[in-house]
Amino acid sequence: MSKIAVIVFSGYEHTQRVAESVVEGAGATLIRIDPQGEISEAEWQVLNDSDAIIFGTPTYMGGPPWQFKKFADASSKVWFSRGWQDKVFGGFTNSASLNGDKQMTLNYLQTLAMQHGGLWVSLGLAPATTLAATRDDVNHLGGSAGVLVQSPSDAGAEAIPSGDLETARLYGERVAHITQRLVG
Repeated sequence: MSKIAVIVFSGYEHTQRVAESVVEGAGATLIRIDPQGEISEAEWQVLNDSDAIIFGTPTYMGGPPWQFKKFADASSKVWFSRGWQDKVFGGFTNSASLNGDKQMTLNYLQTLAMQHGGLWVSLGLAPATTLAATRDDVNHLGGSAGVLVQSPSDAGAEAIPSGDLETARLYGERVAHITQRLVG
């Protein structure tokens, strides 16, 4: 069985809820970046021991918030020793608007994974593009690089569209499946 870790920062619990769906699909361990942008040494070890790492962060002002960036910068210690070389990576993001420049955040996450010498897993789901499509459909926002989620800014995590949460769960399954194929 592959070891998969989901590392997430969530400012208002919406991204945390998405992470829980990814964890459910992947059978992963959840690591939460704290409000100071920190994780414990034991959590760093979980990441180091994992076969796959899935990054999760909200999109604030067109990119990840400073707490996630602090974690990413701290991962340079692992980068220097090539500790995450050839790991499987994936990512997801959430914002209040339908677009919200979420693709910029996914590009950031992909670049971070590539800096570490990782292998990125795409979403692998066709977008829901018909007139009859609703927010309950899988991949309603039409992502391809990773999971895109929209959650209303005036509601809690329970208001995240079910299609977005199902997209996240299916992505977790995809990362787990590909990781298993690669690492055996």
